[in-house]
Amino acid sequence: MKLVLATDAWFPQVNGVVRSLSTTLDHLERRGIAVEKITPQDFLTVPMPGYSSIRLAVSPRFGVRRRLNQWRPDLVHIATEGPIGWSARNWCLANGVPHTSAFHTRFPDYASVRTGISAEHFWPIMRRFHSTSRAVLVSTQSLADELAGRGIGPTRLWSRGIDQHLFRPDGPRHPAMEVLPGPVLLYVGRVAAEKNLDAFLSAQVPGTKVIVGDGPALNEIRHRFPQAVCLGALSGEELASAYRSADCFVFPSLTDTFGLVVIEALACGVPVAAYPVTGPIDIIGPDGRGVDTRTTGPAGVLDEDLEQAIGRALMLRREDAASLGAQFSWERATDQFLHAMEEVLVCGMENLAA
Repeated sequence: MKLVLATDAWFPQVNGVVRSLSTTLDHLERRGIAVEKITPQDFLTVPMPGYSSIRLAVSPRFGVRRRLNQWRPDLVHIATEGPIGWSARNWCLANGVPHTSAFHTRFPDYASVRTGISAEHFWPIMRRFHSTSRAVLVSTQSLADELAGRGIGPTRLWSRGIDQHLFRPDGPRHPAMEVLPGPVLLYVGRVAAEKNLDAFLSAQVPGTKVIVGDGPALNEIRHRFPQAVCLGALSGEELASAYRSADCFVFPSLTDTFGLVVIEALACGVPVAAYPVTGPIDIIGPDGRGVDTRTTGPAGVLDEDLEQAIGRALMLRREDAASLGAQFSWERATDQFLHAMEEVLVCGMENLAA
């Protein structure tokens, strides 16, 4: 199988999409499957309006076409709906090469937060982009159900995993967090308007609120919530130590399609408080004991009242959180990704034979 990945999200960006893609490529390479990449690193880029840390390729159509003509792939996986994604999609249609896509980010909701325009105005763009895809990869069943209701599909499940050697309950704790008044409430992720951080930072709950991450709203957050401790972006062992130092992981987002940081926190033994929305509900389950494999006790609390969720999550056992987090592996997620690619190719060959 000659596979090409086309993505507008890539290093030096640090987010769940980039981490999911890069980790999956690493696991595919270990299995002897080489994947060519088309990323913004191949082009002149400009900052995305309103989000300077994300850089978009400028007029990538000819560069994408040149690379794909050179590689002549059997299949192209298009990860994002940006300039590179559209260029790869158009090449596939023009050359009769099948492609899959992924729904990583709720762009209609993000665009609505930033523009004040209803998200409904942006969904037709998503439908058009994914309409030619042989399979739309999604991280959760609830997202698959939602997309089906919006006319986007067929979908295939591609979950997420953790580095189980890194994110584990035993290990060092972050020294800067160890001295904070407890309980320590932690958020990890992009610091941006669409993450709904106001709901967390405005919550009337005891303890210290800690923010790990960077983003366009960081300076505003520091100004408006000076009592919050902002540690900046962390990675590797330092990030794992920050998770372990928390008494509760708070995930206030209403727009994420999964929430990789949620399973990392769980794997480090930290109970989670979140809203009952796509992502958290697919990981934690309505009663907090998971979805596929059930834990002995609840590992998190989902509630429309985030303060209630935090208060109840602080009473949960760390052992149950670690048990749920350990269920997510990149090996399983890579199996799902590879199965979707192989399924598309087999169906394509059957259609040719017919």
